[in-house]
Amino acid sequence: MRTTRILLLSILGYALIASVICSNGIGPDDCCFTPYPRRLNKRLISSYYMTDYRCPKSAAIVVTKKGRHICVDPTLSWVVGIMKSVDEGTF
Repeated sequence: MRTTRILLLSILGYALIASVICSNGIGPDDCCFTPYPRRLNKRLISSYYMTDYRCPKSAAIVVTKKGRHICVDPTLSWVVGIMKSVDEGTF
């Protein structure tokens, strides 16, 4: 009887520790799964940053002057123009 209780407490302890470790995953904070489909006006963009390399898709996240973060495809020509414009504006 005593061995059964110790075994059950051990299993319960393992389950609790496993759930804490699994929910405390270390991974990227911002990933994009669906890029914004329409063109954005570059005058509305204040900055941009690229998603983490651990994300399934490479994407750029543009930040508007109002503080909205929008995922866009960095291979599109208008996105390249926005990124170039922002980079030139910081120098």
